[in-house]
Amino acid sequence: MKNRLKVLRAERNWSQQELADRLEVSRQSVNAIETGRYDPSLPLAFRIAGIFGLPIEDIFQPE
Repeated sequence: MKNRLKVLRAERNWSQQELADRLEVSRQSVNAIETGRYDPSLPLAFRIAGIFGLPIEDIFQPE
């Protein structure tokens, strides 16, 4: 699954650790999602969308 997580995070000048802290996950999890090695669970995808104030489909797209 493709995602815009890295771009959205960079627009806010957040480090991976800052985003991880907001999501209550590890920095490694944020890195794995950004690089496409891991697709987040639906509850985590909803938390990500909520933090950025966007619908899930504006952040994640099927390949």
